Amino acid sequence: MLTSKFRELAARFYPETVAIRRHLHQNPELSFQELETAAYISNRLSQWGIPHKSGIAGHGIIGMISGRNPEIECIALRADMDALPITEHASHDYVSLKPGVMHACGHDAHIAMLLTAARILHELRNHFEGSVKLIFQPAEEKLPGGALEMIKAGALKNPKVTSIYGQHVLPSLESGKVGFRSGPFMASSDEINIRIFGRGGHAAMPHLLTDTILAASQVIVALQQLSSRHAPPLVPTVLSFGSISGNGAHNVIPDEVLIKGTFRTFDEQWRAEAKDLIRNIATHTALAAGAQAEVGITDGYPVLVNDEQTTVAAMKAAREYMGEDQVVAIESRMTAEDFAWYTQQLPACFYRIGTANPSKGITANLHTPDFDIDESMLEQGSGLMAWMAYRRLSAE
Repeated sequence: MLTSKFRELAARFYPETVAIRRHLHQNPELSFQELETAAYISNRLSQWGIPHKSGIAGHGIIGMISGRNPEIECIALRADMDALPITEHASHDYVSLKPGVMHACGHDAHIAMLLTAARILHELRNHFEGSVKLIFQPAEEKLPGGALEMIKAGALKNPKVTSIYGQHVLPSLESGKVGFRSGPFMASSDEINIRIFGRGGHAAMPHLLTDTILAASQVIVALQQLSSRHAPPLVPTVLSFGSISGNGAHNVIPDEVLIKGTFRTFDEQWRAEAKDLIRNIATHTALAAGAQAEVGITDGYPVLVNDEQTTVAAMKAAREYMGEDQVVAIESRMTAEDFAWYTQQLPACFYRIGTANPSKGITANLHTPDFDIDESMLEQGSGLMAWMAYRRLSAE
């Protein structure tokens, strides 16, 4: 097998992979605003002679690498592109140059690794049958999600994609390791918005008004029974509220209170049932407290389900490339990912690559202002992604 050749190319391109990641880290762009990021990716692909199309579903890019007999099969590799509205807390020399915007979820690393994986595959394209579609996707962090928009724009067609792979950094996993899990891996995610309203007034005269604050608190408490009494006991379920706001004061009860939360689970049928229950519980609890409730639920990402056969094969390829001890089974997560939209369409494998290095002080979680990665994993991640694609398509 060609593992040594893949490792050699990943090592040779590693300095440039780091440079790419640092450039992207210094120049982050928010969801659906990735204009400069897309131009940078396009320039790199053109520089290496990899054909591609830009401007898909906004700022998305699709590249193609054709092996021998490219029409036989087409698989896809995906990286997301957007950053987060977070102000970075760091002193390294590649800190974000855009105040309030930061690559705090590792998408800069995802792009850099996919670009280098593409470069490796392009160099070795005569060693495999079929073709590899490169999907550089915008707006993973914001509903409705760039994945859904890319699918609607035909990213999985012409040629038809038979399987898709995506990797994501994981700061709880040691750098140098990679984690997999087949089946349901990441939760669905829906946004809950509840408006409790009535006639507010002076807090000293509660008998003359609607206590929207009390009603809102009772709604939040009542909704906790969704997980404890309504959810199937073996189905992971989370309903959390992160915001409650009312324009009142010490002695003023407001006309309305706004509640914001998130609902997550691993079962699509229960997901639909639960949203109806949320509406009913909130409405009737508010009425019992003398108030009214309007419930708005924004459908988010579906459950991310890794295809068992595809994931088992990917794990085998990872063991070949990284070694038996570096490949681990990881737990499912209640966090969500718009890669889930791809898993609803075709066999898929979404896996996590470790970035933690406590000896270097690199331990911060995703979506935090201190987040960073151990950049040595960029070499492994780019080579691994290329190797997995090769093993899926190899005729040798």
